[in-house]
Amino acid sequence: MTTAELDQIGARFLEREGAVSAPQEIYDFPGATCISVNEEIAHGIPGPRVIRAGDLVNIDVSASKDGFFADTGATFRVGPVKPRLEKLCRDGRRACQIGISQVASDRPLVGIGKAVGKFAEKGGYTLIRNLASHGVGRSLHEEPGEIPTWPTRGDRRRINRGLVLTVEPFLSLGGLWADEGDDGWTLFAQPAAPVVQYEHTVVATDRGAIVVTLPG
Repeated sequence: MTTAELDQIGARFLEREGAVSAPQEIYDFPGATCISVNEEIAHGIPGPRVIRAGDLVNIDVSASKDGFFADTGATFRVGPVKPRLEKLCRDGRRACQIGISQVASDRPLVGIGKAVGKFAEKGGYTLIRNLASHGVGRSLHEEPGEIPTWPTRGDRRRINRGLVLTVEPFLSLGGLWADEGDDGWTLFAQPAAPVVQYEHTVVATDRGAIVVTLPG
């Protein structure tokens, strides 16, 4: 199928649940979901591109219902892929879990990036350093506006009880930055390299994170 056909499936799911696509509602994005294939790492526009065996396909879904927003995403393998990409996907999911484990009341926000960075370095990976996590709730992007998922210094912000945020590291086999393509939306890794992203929306509590975008 094409990425446009896949997006239509997503649009039907949202409509069935009474939800509204956040990218369309807020940014007038040309699709219900963001679908990025292979060299595209984020904000890919659904269209005529045919998904083929061996592809890495990232689907990023953000939506609102009754005035509340949530954001989630994952990278999927289509059929068999090269072993290094299989491992990248497995470790990308793990990187997201490690970041979530750092979320709790009164903990430092930099703990997320520090933990993910340690995991990435140990595995020989890089992290895309201009695509950050963010606050979410009554809008798609709220304060804290940028939450690095890579190691940083000098940030003294702490996680308040009840804070709603995304955790979404972009793990790569060499990419460091995301550059915008000619269409004004789609992002590509620089240097060019495979990238995976796994994302959840979480709520900070005294006992840790509640993940609200896990399947029910």
